[in-house]
Amino acid sequence: MTAVQPHLDGTIPTPTIPATRRKAEDYETWVAAVRPDLIAEAKTGKPFLFWQILRRPHLPLAPDPAHDPGRLAAALHRDGITRTAGYGKTLDKSAVQRWRGTRAVIEGRVA
Repeated sequence: MTAVQPHLDGTIPTPTIPATRRKAEDYETWVAAVRPDLIAEAKTGKPFLFWQILRRPHLPLAPDPAHDPGRLAAALHRDGITRTAGYGKTLDKSAVQRWRGTRAVIEGRVA
């Protein structure tokens, strides 16, 4: 356990957890934090991999990392924001879906 130095007035400081270590409390909170970055990437029209966007240091970790990214990917596809664009690889060389923004999101008709 790490020792915490109290302030001079005796209060305990609020712990600061870097964003890369912070885990979202629930799915909805996590989606609200990561969705803007994913939509911005989709608007470029270039192919991207979800895991590369979700690893950005300012974004929180998913509450259920095994299932939540796939759940969000399916929701964005269902909402007409992304479409498939082949396959890419994860860090361990597993095949994953590559995504690209739809014409509607690139033109600003869908958000």
